[in-house]
Amino acid sequence: MSARATVSSQRPGLQAAQEATALALPELVSRLRDIVGVRIVAYIGNVKNTRPVADWAEGRRRPGVEDEERLRLAFQAALLMRDRYEPTTIQSWLMGSNPALEHEAPARYIRQNRAVDVAKEVMAAASAFALVG
Repeated sequence: MSARATVSSQRPGLQAAQEATALALPELVSRLRDIVGVRIVAYIGNVKNTRPVADWAEGRRRPGVEDEERLRLAFQAALLMRDRYEPTTIQSWLMGSNPALEHEAPARYIRQNRAVDVAKEVMAAASAFALVG
């Protein structure tokens, strides 16, 4: 009997990771904005007002590479929680102090760091919240 590697659709976060990676940026920004609101998207995207968010969602402009990675990470975390929580709860999670992230708000933690450096910690905190509450 040979062993076969399979990917379970039940693995938490797999679909969220796939969507966060595969979606075109305008669609991702639009969907993230629907879940967490335009102000949080602007904050994570490192812009001072909400106008650039509309431009990103319409495909008229793009954020910088690192800011796009931050938006994709925030979207992945939001998707992980979306099936269990309402948008207001996800917004509160992003803006509230989180002991798993050195008592920083996840949105701030994402904004102030390179996404590649903090993805593991952010997704672990999101997974814990999504599974345990």
